[in-house]
Amino acid sequence: MIVNTDSSTPLYTRIKERLQRQIQQGVYEVGAKLPSERDLAQEFGVSRMTARQALQDLAQEGLVYSRVGKGTFVSPPKIDLQTLTSFSEESRLRGITPGSRVLKAELAPADAVVARWLQISPGTEIVVLARIRLANDKPLAIEVAHLDHRLCPDILHRHDFTHESLYEVLRQEYGRTLAWADQIIEARRATHEECQLLEIDRHVPVLSLTRVTYDRQDHPVEFVTSVYRGDQYLLHAVLR
Repeated sequence: MIVNTDSSTPLYTRIKERLQRQIQQGVYEVGAKLPSERDLAQEFGVSRMTARQALQDLAQEGLVYSRVGKGTFVSPPKIDLQTLTSFSEESRLRGITPGSRVLKAELAPADAVVARWLQISPGTEIVVLARIRLANDKPLAIEVAHLDHRLCPDILHRHDFTHESLYEVLRQEYGRTLAWADQIIEARRATHEECQLLEIDRHVPVLSLTRVTYDRQDHPVEFVTSVYRGDQYLLHAVLR
């Protein structure tokens, strides 16, 4: 297929729009691999640079994601960071299979920063749970949760957070229903380590989140730092 060069619309935009329509129509389903730059260049009669720009524009809009050395794939629907739900619950609502890869699960003394957020004394024993959060086996976020061990004794010995939801365990076993959260979100470039863990290249932005989650008695239960893929998440806010 040769793209009409008479139009005032840039060639890469027309290629992007065509691929976007095909994704919306289900020609390429979630997780499907798109044609390579070389294949697109041959199909549309353009340079590989033009094809690359079309794919990059789709990635910036969150419709696709790239995996270094493997290609470009159709993204699942973006996860909304507005609501206070667990990663597992939010994923299931969107037809995505959640999962986790545990990086660290241990007890440690709280440092001054964590102690201040959790309103405990420095040195108090806390639970540290660091995980890669997966959606359909694809890494989407790095999450490090800190909890006062006194609120959830033996939680690490009794539960496997490779498969279980932390929020569900806190609610069902320890009677800690999380009611609201205070969080700060900023956009930034990913570090080298974050790029490796999230399997993204350095051009993909990330959302860095710091959050304290409270129960119905306004007691801090969880202090968490997270890094989300910016091409897979959105922030929805209502301002009045």
